[in-house]
Amino acid sequence: MEKYFNTAGPNQPDIQYTLNPLKRINLTEVESLIDQRKYFVLHAPRQTGKTSMLLALRDYLNVQGKYFCVYANIEGGQAGRNNIESVIASSCQTIATEIDDILGGNKYYNLYFEHFKQADYNNRLTSFLSFLSKEFDKPFILFLDEIDSLVGDSLISVLRQLRAGYSKRPAMFPQSVILCGVRDVRDYRITLSNQEIITGGSAFNIKAKSLRMGNFTKEEIHELYMQHTDATGQIFDEGCFPMVWKATEGQPWLVNALAYEVTYEMAENRDRSVKIIPEMIYKAQERIIYRRYTHIDALIDKLKEPRVKRIIQPLLATNEDADESIFPTDDLQYCVDLGLIAENKPVRIANDIYREVIPRELTYTTQYFIVQEPAWYLNPDNSLNMEKLLTDFQLFFRQNADSWIGKFDYAEAGPQLLLQAFLQRIVNGGGYIDREYGLGRGRTDLLIRKPLTDTYGGPYQRVVLELKILRNSMKKTIADGLKQTFEYMDKAGDVSEGHFIVFDRSTKKPWSKKIFHRQGEYQGTKIMIWGM
Repeated sequence: MEKYFNTAGPNQPDIQYTLNPLKRINLTEVESLIDQRKYFVLHAPRQTGKTSMLLALRDYLNVQGKYFCVYANIEGGQAGRNNIESVIASSCQTIATEIDDILGGNKYYNLYFEHFKQADYNNRLTSFLSFLSKEFDKPFILFLDEIDSLVGDSLISVLRQLRAGYSKRPAMFPQSVILCGVRDVRDYRITLSNQEIITGGSAFNIKAKSLRMGNFTKEEIHELYMQHTDATGQIFDEGCFPMVWKATEGQPWLVNALAYEVTYEMAENRDRSVKIIPEMIYKAQERIIYRRYTHIDALIDKLKEPRVKRIIQPLLATNEDADESIFPTDDLQYCVDLGLIAENKPVRIANDIYREVIPRELTYTTQYFIVQEPAWYLNPDNSLNMEKLLTDFQLFFRQNADSWIGKFDYAEAGPQLLLQAFLQRIVNGGGYIDREYGLGRGRTDLLIRKPLTDTYGGPYQRVVLELKILRNSMKKTIADGLKQTFEYMDKAGDVSEGHFIVFDRSTKKPWSKKIFHRQGEYQGTKIMIWGM
């Protein structure tokens, strides 16, 4: 039976390629915390493999026989919102059902309804967990998954009821509890029904430690992909792996999604004699972004949050005078926990796919209102006529910049985003745009890759554009821009042309002074200069 790469829910090893989940955590540390009767947090971004790991850890501990371990996903309580009774009832029922699934029968589900359903919901969870702990002949270990899907009064109630029984462990309360979610409990900012704000850390001050599950390593990506090669004989060219790493930096859903796309969704590659080559990985990346899978949509939705905007907007705006001191610490940690921002410095978007998704999404609606058609800018050899394209964009920018930039949620990066929307509209379906931007860079670098034929391995047109906001004198800005454009052209390699674009946002200058176009040069390389 052929297996597949998993892109939805916990891994099922009988039908999906699977890495050993327990190798993705420090198992010795986790066991030590449990032995010490600690309550602790395990957190990681969505679709990282948390649930697969918790289920594997549950089974591992139960096979050992030292503890009785239960996993319970309490996300179903989210529908109750601030209805504490509803959420507590849902959580208790879920725990009881999970115990019955392990032991067989409906004993604990029925016991809950017989003895606890009518109990005061303000201590019902405490009482039920105390009862369960006395029932078992081994110390009771409880994993609560999706804890941070609960909100407000209900989340506070769950945390406080866990804290209330803590001193009775292990004889009369779970010896160890793992709270699992996207964020660390310290980052919960819980708004109660009376509008009082409480932090998770104050409501759950018995937390001993926070563990974070990381992404796949390069070696793990290779191991996962080789499972497909071993099972089917289909070969991944070794050049694919640096591309997969750059696109994903090991984010597990992205790693699996790229592989699933290239081995299954791209129907021509279901022939297992077809070798997977780097160009196919690039095409798979584009298709994932274009389809806006649930994982991508969840990421996009976060861009609307003020806490996220305060981090992402400075990265897009590329102000060379900005540094990491501008970021509120709590907001930055929140974005790291979401997986939007890389864990290690410098502050940057977590991977190339997210780096591509963000500006596309912020200009998604704008692209629909741009009337330009790709065919208008194609030369007879199928390459883009960049001279015509950028001349038309100058006119478009002159006519639309003031009204359209104001509509962007991320207005500080408006000029760069508007040009990227224009370019995306032109290259969609027939080319790719690679983007480099970030805090303190002072510029946005774009590399357009336009296939000239429909076949893999065919020739490409490669064009570099460097975007810069005028913040110093025009003479210095152009001098710096030519040097930086040349360096990016040299880095990109095999580039047919380079363009430096400077946006003058002064409201005192007439457009006739801001719009210009001329040829420049750096170390003998021709670079076109565009003022807007």
